[in-house]
Amino acid sequence: MPFGKKFTRKQKILCLAALVLSGFLILYYYFFLSDTRRFRSLTEEMFYSELSENTLSLHYTLAYPEEWGFTGDAVLTSYEPGSAGGGESNVRPEKDRRTAGKDTGELKAGVSSDYADISETLERLSGISRNRLSDEDAYAYDLLTRYLTLRLAGTAYPYYSEPMAPASGMQSGLPTLLADYTFRCEKDVEDYLKLLDQTDTYFQGMIQYEKEKSQNGLFMSDTSANKIIKQCTEIMDRDALSSGTHFLHDTFKERLDLLEKDGLITDLQKEHWISENDRLLTTVMAPAYEEVADAFTILSGTGTNSMGLSYFPDGSAYYEYLLASTTGSSRSIPEIKAMLWNDFQQNIVALVNLYNSAPGLSALGGNSRIAFPLSTPEEMLEDLQNRIRDNFPDFPAAGERFVPGYTVKSVSPSMEDYTSPAYYLTPPVDDMRSNIIYINHKNSPDALTLYTTLAHEGYPGHLYQTVYSQMYMNRKDASPIRYLLHYGGYVEGWALYVENLSYGYAQQVVGEDHPLEALWFEACRLDRNLQLCLYSLLDIAIHHEGATPGQVRAILAKMGITNTQTASAVYQYIVEEPVNYLKYYLGYLEFLNLRDTARKMWGEDFTLQRFHQFVLETGPSDFQGLQEKLAAS
Repeated sequence: MPFGKKFTRKQKILCLAALVLSGFLILYYYFFLSDTRRFRSLTEEMFYSELSENTLSLHYTLAYPEEWGFTGDAVLTSYEPGSAGGGESNVRPEKDRRTAGKDTGELKAGVSSDYADISETLERLSGISRNRLSDEDAYAYDLLTRYLTLRLAGTAYPYYSEPMAPASGMQSGLPTLLADYTFRCEKDVEDYLKLLDQTDTYFQGMIQYEKEKSQNGLFMSDTSANKIIKQCTEIMDRDALSSGTHFLHDTFKERLDLLEKDGLITDLQKEHWISENDRLLTTVMAPAYEEVADAFTILSGTGTNSMGLSYFPDGSAYYEYLLASTTGSSRSIPEIKAMLWNDFQQNIVALVNLYNSAPGLSALGGNSRIAFPLSTPEEMLEDLQNRIRDNFPDFPAAGERFVPGYTVKSVSPSMEDYTSPAYYLTPPVDDMRSNIIYINHKNSPDALTLYTTLAHEGYPGHLYQTVYSQMYMNRKDASPIRYLLHYGGYVEGWALYVENLSYGYAQQVVGEDHPLEALWFEACRLDRNLQLCLYSLLDIAIHHEGATPGQVRAILAKMGITNTQTASAVYQYIVEEPVNYLKYYLGYLEFLNLRDTARKMWGEDFTLQRFHQFVLETGPSDFQGLQEKLAAS
């Protein structure tokens, strides 16, 4: 345009519009996108910081960490002396990458437990406007805020957690995680050996934490300590180590064989690494376990309480925190008790009515007149995949129908005493095609139990739930913090919810020609729920209300459990694993409540598939978040 030429009216309007638009974009960036940018920056920083501190957690979270910017040396984070003094213990059972079956108290690697760090993060969150975030980020914002606020409350109980619990501690968890540590490349092997070389420091940190627990009057009972001592001797069996037949020998060689078969390593490399693995197992890891056994022998007798948490100074308050943080339920204990008791009564009535309507059930007595048509885990999982299609959505994958692969493995005989009947090992978020389900064959389950267990662990349980939710969050570009926030009630509650549905699938398997067997399957479902509900009520009674062993025996006797040894075992397990049963059963009841709410809200539009899709696409959450998300749907 020549100098001095006047703008036309149209040109002035266009220029003004351009200025207004650019101003709007600037304001939008600073007042809206800046909040999104700051929230993503904060959560990515937390994600990177958490996983950088522990290679074991990193490996079980990401298959290809280098693509996410992780390039550091292999590190197995260990507890530092006195570091629990200012807040909740940072001793975290890293095997929480495994869900179900083998539980670990749900102190999942996710966010820092340090009071100052949590307070600072909450302050940074408060400076971000939730209303200016996308729906996905706003939901993550709410979850993270509640998660951190709850963890902040937990810092008041620095020595109440138990990372060495007999049934779920790291003395049994670490070897299992090492045995399942996937080798995809040379660096994975090298990292694995570096982690093995740090197991002595790792367990020395655990010992230090247990010493500090003892100094604060919070060490475990002699009964529990003796179990740890026995486990340390049996898990790292000297004869198996010296003969090269330990499962950590076998699994290491099997993984190297696969790398060699794929042409990724040479035979020379393999032999060198096998020799190094042998050396580290015998000179580092075995002595570390001996040191743990010696330390627990010395600490035995320093425990001041062999009963529930309520007998510790702040035990009842800690139990309330643990219940909320583990289950993801925000209900009060009286409300939870009422919920459990109501369910217990309904199941009792249903079971009595079932036996009254079919007198032949009593004669059946668990001895089915027919053989269950499916016998192998593979057959059962294939059957379950087919039966869930009407009520569960397909995986959210573009193109042809996606079906993730899975392998069913057996628990090593040396670990059978310390492993649940079955468990599912969660895959990394960036590689969900390969999944592993472990079966413990020590007490071989009957066909119905195996079928419903595989529904719990596989389809439509943990495997299906995990792969679906992670695929959906990947497609939605969810905040990475969603991969670290763990909700035991969501995970185990869902698995128990679908396990209940699988009894109906089992009835379909035997067909209409065997109605009595089908009714027996329903009786088994009700009986299992009654047991889990009872143990959940006992958990509250023991840890919050101070129920004694004698009182628990009396309660169990009224329910027909009169064997003293059995009653003592139930009591001891609940003492050692607080909230474990509630994680499953309260989570299950929360899902039933959520389903009832959805049915009322959606009316004629309600279907099981729509409800299940809602739960899966919302992803791991606390139940407050699920209820709020449902109300907004």
